[in-house]
Order: sequence, then C-alpha cells, then structure tokens
Amino acid sequence: MRLYVNVDHVATVRQARRTDEPDPVEAARRCEAAGADGVTVHLREDRRHIQDHDVRRLTEAITTVLNLELATAPDIVALALALVPHQATFVPERREEITTEGGLDLRPGRRADPRLAEAAARLGEAGIRVSLFVDPDLATLDAAAALGVPAVELHTGAYAHAWPHAAEPLARLREAARHARAAGLAVHAGHGLTYRNVAPVAAIPDIEELNIGHAIVSRSIVVGIEQAVREMRALVDAAR
Repeated sequence: MRLYVNVDHVATVRQARRTDEPDPVEAARRCEAAGADGVTVHLREDRRHIQDHDVRRLTEAITTVLNLELATAPDIVALALALVPHQATFVPERREEITTEGGLDLRPGRRADPRLAEAAARLGEAGIRVSLFVDPDLATLDAAAALGVPAVELHTGAYAHAWPHAAEPLARLREAARHARAAGLAVHAGHGLTYRNVAPVAAIPDIEELNIGHAIVSRSIVVGIEQAVREMRALVDAAR
C-alpha cells in the first residue's frame, strides 16, 4: 500500500499571510523522510493554496514521486506537460466549494467535461500516469476504463462522513475497488481519511494507494507544536 501525503494545507497556512512559510516543499521533504511514498498537491484554478512555483520546486526537490491534482484548465494542463510529474489526477472543481465535494461524473447521459478525454490523452502521451478522481459508482468506473486511463482514485467522502456508522459506504468502496481492478484499472483512494477511520479502507486488498493530507497536516500541528515552542524559547532566551 502506497501512502501519498497531500501538502496543500501547509500552503493554506502560508497563503493566510502571503508569506514564505510554512513551505510546502520543506514539508514534502519531511514527509518523504518519515516514510511517504509520494507527495500530492492540487493546483486549483483559483490558486487558493498551492502555487505554480510550488509545483515547479516540488518537481525538482522531492526524491519520491509527485502526484499533481488538477482540473482541465488549459494553463494547468500546459504546466503539467512542461513539468511531467509522475502522476496527474484529474478532479472536478467548483470555485465556491471549500474542498472537492465529489468525483468526476462520467456516467452515460451526464454532461461531462468535453476537455477531459483530450487532456488525459495528452498527459498520457507525455509519459504521465493519469488517474481520475471518481465516486465509487460502477457505471462511472466503466466510463473511466473506456477512456483508457491506467488508474482511478475512489472518493472516500461518503465513507468518512458516515464514520463510525459506515458499513454501507465501506461495502460500496470494496465493491467499487473490485470492479475497477477487474476492469484493468489501478485503484487509489482518498478524501476525508483520518487517523480514526483509515484502517478499514487501507485493509481493502484491491486498493494500492491512499492520498491523505488534511488529517496529517492537522495532526502535525498538534504533535509538533511543543518542539516548535522549545526552539523559539531557546532563541529568545539566547538573545538576552
């Protein structure tokens, strides 16, 4: 099971002051040192947290692999083509949402993004592993397989929101993961996974990769704040 750590919300804290810290690149390096198999960032169209220069620096700095989450905005697709991250995961975006609220709706009869197939093909031709962020819906998974992408990421939000009474959404995740694997897709999962609810999802044998960010960044603030205060205390005391 691969664990990719999403460092978006390190940049969220930075952007609150429009300064240079905390640095998501430094955070990514520390995640790698702690055992992360890869780093995930979402370059949103509104640039609310991760910025273009963060993606460029991460491409050069990390020693594992970069998973770039993106919509089909032409400028972001062009940046991905220029930087060639290991993986690009297409996600839906709405500017008014706080975080991604659901997966790409690829079901027959739905109004899909007409740019998705072309963008996925272009990135795939450039040697980038393409994944689609989708709900655990069997028709959607069939549509993803028909697009010829190698991987999907199952949106685990329904499971996370139902926790701890999540038997039904967990069963849907298991069924979706089996279905996707049978269709030839590699299966990833993420969204809303925490230290309390991750284990049942991590135990699903057909899932090979988890993307987790907010819970890890939140936990790091709590477990790391004592050391941060000690370091500042020492600097202040040494100056007097």
